[in-house]
Amino acid sequence: MHKATSVSNRKLFHFHGGLHLPDNKSQSTGDPVRKAPIPARLIVPLQQHIGEIAEPLVTVGERVLKGQLIARAQGYISAPVHAPTSGTVADIAEHLIPHPSGLTGLCVVIDSDCRDEWIDLPEPLTSYHNSDPAELRERIRQSGIVGLGGAAFPTSVKINPGPETWIKTLIINGAECEPYITCDDMLMREHPQRIISGIEILMHLLKPERVLVGIEDNKPEAIGAMREAAASSGLTGLEVVPIPTLYPSGGEKQLIRVLTGKEVPSGAIPAKIGIVCHNVGTAAAIADAVLEGKPLISRLVTVTGEGVKTPANFEVLIGTPARNLIELAGDYTSKISKLILGGPMMGFTLNDDAAPITKAANCLLAASGHEAPDPGPATPCIRCGQCAAVCPVNLLPQQMYWYARAKDLEKTQEYHLFDCIECGCCSHVCPAHIPLVQYYRYAKTESWAQEQEKQKAEQARKRHEVRVARLERLEAERQAKLRMKKEALAKKPAAKKSNDADGADPKKAAIEAAMKRAAEKKAKLTEQGVAPQNTENLTPAQQAKIDQAETRRKASHSATTVTDTTESQDG
Repeated sequence: MHKATSVSNRKLFHFHGGLHLPDNKSQSTGDPVRKAPIPARLIVPLQQHIGEIAEPLVTVGERVLKGQLIARAQGYISAPVHAPTSGTVADIAEHLIPHPSGLTGLCVVIDSDCRDEWIDLPEPLTSYHNSDPAELRERIRQSGIVGLGGAAFPTSVKINPGPETWIKTLIINGAECEPYITCDDMLMREHPQRIISGIEILMHLLKPERVLVGIEDNKPEAIGAMREAAASSGLTGLEVVPIPTLYPSGGEKQLIRVLTGKEVPSGAIPAKIGIVCHNVGTAAAIADAVLEGKPLISRLVTVTGEGVKTPANFEVLIGTPARNLIELAGDYTSKISKLILGGPMMGFTLNDDAAPITKAANCLLAASGHEAPDPGPATPCIRCGQCAAVCPVNLLPQQMYWYARAKDLEKTQEYHLFDCIECGCCSHVCPAHIPLVQYYRYAKTESWAQEQEKQKAEQARKRHEVRVARLERLEAERQAKLRMKKEALAKKPAAKKSNDADGADPKKAAIEAAMKRAAEKKAKLTEQGVAPQNTENLTPAQQAKIDQAETRRKASHSATTVTDTTESQDG
């Protein structure tokens, strides 16, 4: 372990492929970050993250406060959503959202009351060093923090690698390799201490042996500010490392390769090799959540390109319409050709600037025809191999293209389709102007859809099997009860027949037993000298009853004798 260093002599490595591109970053870094005013209406999508969409907790007409939870996470891989300002819920409905397909999504629409009134925030965890890591992770989860580098993966999941995973290296991504985008650069210049505080919290959670902050060497001001903040923090194991400017060095796996020389296995995550990577913006958001109790309700966004008059960076409330930021940047110029969310390599065209800013939105590029030229119609592939030469993941883009075009999705996956980071290097160098990344996105979407259908079919099959098993069990139980009932009924005639075979007559036996008991009693009284009852003193009625009983006894005895004689003759 070593103290934070101001100069790095760390050995760096290289990844396959990549491109040297004009960075076009100076246009938006001349002025400090400006805070965007609160818009009259905020459109807050309920899915601004990878995973399950958040579930709305508010109703139309309800007044909400700044920072209030308006949608809760559903499932482990999900993130809650909070109100960016105070106001009234005007609608909960489908609305245009930033998406390559131009689709709509469920949004909570809030009309601002311009009071910007905060809800009572959770108590700051300034002594988080004494806190349970599970409590810190839950605070980060409830704050709605996701990766702010563009992927928007829920941070609470990423900082919980599991008890059996040993994280040796924590990497903080400040590379910001894509042209035009400068929001991370400006965050590191103006708020390096917030980032360092977030790094310290991550170190407490993950217990890494070392922390490497990777920044491309075309950002000298950011490198200087981060080194100064790191040195003043006194943290051990923290190192700020300038890396060569090469697109896409800011990709997670590419940055890991450059800083450590390690390769993340195909289909695996960095934690598999003991590494976790977070964006500098994510680290700052973690500091805000833990040290101030603030949820993620705003972010820095770059507005740039020849299509706006005054490119700049803004701190923007989530849900602010893109149109508002364009106006803050001096509005469109006559050179505007298209509005791109993100950079020119990995971004996508927004067909309507009414779409809101989300947690994943880091840049609005108002591009001129020169900055984002129309590639023209695609021509047949000439098999030049340039796409494979520049692929930073060392894939075979040409083969994936053929199979994606033929809709042979299984084959595309055999060529590691899901390892593609959609950086756009292959499309950029293709002399046939084939939109390769679009084919890969299509193949991924279709593969995901097929996988979901398979999962649904498998769930339906399991439900059917459980139902059939339950019905079979109930039928077996019913049949068992019927058998037991039949067996019980069959035993009764058998028992009667057995008694008849033994010559036993229950009524006859009872009479004989009673007579025997009476005779024994009479004999016992006689032996004791007790005279039997004198029959001379009986009344006529009493004597008549005695005579009738004697007559019945004799008749019963005669009948029994005749029956026994007849049965003996029959035998």
